[in-house]
Amino acid sequence: MFHSAAVRRVKNLALLGIVFLIAHIVAAQNFQIGSSNTVTADPPVSRPHVKPCVVTLFSGLQFVDFSVPTYQYQPPSACPGPWQKVVFTADFSVTAGRQFDRTAIVDMGFVNLYFGTTAEPRASLAPSWHVERDVTDYSALFASPQSGSVILGNIVNSTYTGIISGSASLEFYPGSEHDSAQRVPDAVLPLRQSNGSGGFNEPAFLATSTDQLASTLTLPGNVEKAYLDVITQSQIGDEFWYSCVPNDVATELQSCGGTAFREAEVSIDGQPAGVAPVYPWIYTGGVDPFFWEPIPGVQALNFVPYRVNLTPFAGVLSNGLPHTIALSVFNANNYFSATATLLLFLDHGATQVTGAVTKNTIGSGPTPSIQQNLTTDSSGNVSGNVTTNSVRSFRVAGYVNTSHGRVGTDIRQQVSFGNLQTFNITATTYTQDITQNTQLNSTVITSNREGPAVARETFTYPLTLNYTLTFNADGSIIQNGQVSQEFDHDFAAPWFAGVVRNKVKSVDTLDLDSSFHITGNSGQQSSQSYSALDSQGGEYNCTLKARNNALSFASEGCGSPADH
Repeated sequence: MFHSAAVRRVKNLALLGIVFLIAHIVAAQNFQIGSSNTVTADPPVSRPHVKPCVVTLFSGLQFVDFSVPTYQYQPPSACPGPWQKVVFTADFSVTAGRQFDRTAIVDMGFVNLYFGTTAEPRASLAPSWHVERDVTDYSALFASPQSGSVILGNIVNSTYTGIISGSASLEFYPGSEHDSAQRVPDAVLPLRQSNGSGGFNEPAFLATSTDQLASTLTLPGNVEKAYLDVITQSQIGDEFWYSCVPNDVATELQSCGGTAFREAEVSIDGQPAGVAPVYPWIYTGGVDPFFWEPIPGVQALNFVPYRVNLTPFAGVLSNGLPHTIALSVFNANNYFSATATLLLFLDHGATQVTGAVTKNTIGSGPTPSIQQNLTTDSSGNVSGNVTTNSVRSFRVAGYVNTSHGRVGTDIRQQVSFGNLQTFNITATTYTQDITQNTQLNSTVITSNREGPAVARETFTYPLTLNYTLTFNADGSIIQNGQVSQEFDHDFAAPWFAGVVRNKVKSVDTLDLDSSFHITGNSGQQSSQSYSALDSQGGEYNCTLKARNNALSFASEGCGSPADH
């Protein structure tokens, strides 16, 4: 329910790139037809055919307040590395009762290993769920002992009774001299936001466009490639940012302000360095809690970080001077939670490299265009639409002189955003229909003495949301709604190609009393389809369907090893 005041009442009272390789996966969910327990069609992380060493990070933690439990990590002595793969796994549950959806974060050495939200319970439902993330690229972090933290703030009292529990571990899959192990970053460094009291906010809080998650670092002198893994999660006034409108009509449309456009931006020493599109995640208490039972929204339980390529700046970052790397969110309007992890590949044949940025046309930021076509009649009824668009193209190029010759990186990207909202507001109805799409097209040309290599990548984030509130004479309210969201990713390079399609759809009719207490729902139907295909023979397909908030169908391929 996006009627901003209404959505708060309902919630209060109801409570690296993408990995394409999906072979040898292990089923971690129980697809029980007729069950309302939380399930997703997402594939588990692929695993090698060797026995892993498992390191428990924490076990059986209960989250009943806003304290931050810590844990101590020791590298696995039986699997000293290098590792073929490292997989983070976690299992969560919440007791039956009433509880919000909560944000869950697991860090190690301030590096984010997991970021997601929790499922909501009901009086007769105690959901449990499993999440996984491929963290092989963070192997350098796991080579030494570390302290970690688990951030999952929760309130438990006579009203909000759901107790959340969780356990997590790392699986280390040893390599051998016969393995052609992938190269992983040599350094893994978190960005950290000062809290002004000698510590750090965890995660960072970005309430306005000028707020930053920033760190000033003096990096090794032999950086040849650099990337930044970014997650920006919308919260509070920004939670439903895709439903927001310009400030001058926010009161009239009974919606949030700041427009419907948000974008994460990366800078180095104050200069624009990259862009990360913001995904419109909807959490399990969002809009209509029954939309997401038993199938949650796309990535709602397990956010996928977006990886920004900073390699054109490698030569500059290696010059021995301190550099400030920062993340902000354009149009942030209280607020976004954010994490960012810097990944560095070093030149093993040199202690010092040189280089320069030769082209940077990102500019100072986007300039979204807004069109308002609204009318108010003599009775005060409002109808019409608001459109927000942003399209820009830019190029960032640079080179680094390495021990194996000059390597150039030329990144050309186009980022497009469109949001159309149609309103029909009367004394007895409130209708808001949202159609949105975000797309980022990227071409990266890498040049060395062997010649150029071209990689192309596209991310597409379609979202449609339609709902109508009908206010009855007795004070009760009926909300009819439907939602569809997707995460599409295509990648093509000389050595690898792959595609991912992840789509969730749901419809429901929600019943509320005059105080916006949920009294029931009817007609619920939802589905998720997840498919992935890659040029190395990996293939995965899973379709889930639900009716009346219980799983009604799971296709044969769900949670099974991929076909080759």
